[in-house]
Amino acid sequence: MNPEPLDKPASVSSELSALEASDFQTAFGEPLEHALDLDTWRPGAELATMYERVQREVSDAVRQEGEMHREIRRQIFPLLKTRPLRPACAGVFKTTVEQVETVHSQLLFNGGVEACDGTIAVHDTLPVTITQIGVSLVSYSGDQGSWGHRLFRRDLRAAGTNAIEETLEMLERRRNRGAVDQPSKRDQLSDLARRGIMAFAERAVLLRKSTAVFRMGHGNPLAYELVTGSGSPQLCEMGCGILRDLVDFGKFVYVPSGPKERELLTIGGALQPLEYAIVDSLRDKLERVAQGHYRGEHWPGAKKSVVQLVEEAGDKVVIGVYRASSYAPPQVFYAHADHAHEAALVAIADSVLQEHRGFPMLIDLADKVCGMMFGGSTFAASTQLAYADAGEPFRYLAERSTRR
Repeated sequence: MNPEPLDKPASVSSELSALEASDFQTAFGEPLEHALDLDTWRPGAELATMYERVQREVSDAVRQEGEMHREIRRQIFPLLKTRPLRPACAGVFKTTVEQVETVHSQLLFNGGVEACDGTIAVHDTLPVTITQIGVSLVSYSGDQGSWGHRLFRRDLRAAGTNAIEETLEMLERRRNRGAVDQPSKRDQLSDLARRGIMAFAERAVLLRKSTAVFRMGHGNPLAYELVTGSGSPQLCEMGCGILRDLVDFGKFVYVPSGPKERELLTIGGALQPLEYAIVDSLRDKLERVAQGHYRGEHWPGAKKSVVQLVEEAGDKVVIGVYRASSYAPPQVFYAHADHAHEAALVAIADSVLQEHRGFPMLIDLADKVCGMMFGGSTFAASTQLAYADAGEPFRYLAERSTRR
């Protein structure tokens, strides 16, 4: 699983900014009223005839993107080294085939790099929600270990004191949760269990279980879930502590699967194979997070931990982008400023092993091992068997789980 970036995900609220009619027209090339007019829609049987429009739109988009890449190389690349408040290591750099081969033989293939990835499986029913969190550590020398934990969440844990009060409290707790087997942004406990704890465990495993010279992670090293505590001041304080330890270690590279920094991916699209760009530090993003999220009597200690993290780590973690092959898309990466060039080289060397993806194969290996150990299918089978043993094999299953 891939933890969330530092920027807070957008959520639906009463403070959404109004979209002008021209915004829709500019983005989609047609007015909103045209898209809402069913007379402009095509019957499903005729969708094949729309291929010409698809072909034209894709061709134009690719051509314009290529023109933009040429302008980025000519005008933007030189600015990365000269703009104010840039990291000292900022700029565009080229690796060589010889450097990649050296990393393969002297670091990657002899177990000098270990990667960690986690996965979450949830079995959500009305009586109990079971969350399974697994983390695996791998290298090209073999599986270095896997660790798992299960959380059992019950809205009703009767203490036998007052049945009426316990029932009312249970109903109130369930009222504040989302639908069964569906995620809910207002359910902080689920968010904490599903993302915050896994983000912590992944980084703890890399720091405390790995013995490799270089460590590789999935996502953003300074995970949003830990900087905010996923709503928990305790997790925030403990999370900031392990993030500071990770930054102190220094020799790491993190590569996310779905980065939201489209501007970086655009810059990366202008890179040639085996090139990388170091663009910025994470200080600004950390400072924006530190300005919010920490209100109330329980947050002073956590707020202090975040401020300390900003001061100690904000300038030390940099963000960049690389391109491993001519076929693959660019990939965003995070690294310590003092080891950013080594981190980029490790990421590129591992990514060229998958020419079509251009993504680190070691992270994919960690994901596969973790999925085999802690995947949802085996987990779901064991929980459903437990319900059958309790005499209720179908009563509490969510509708989606019985649809197939």
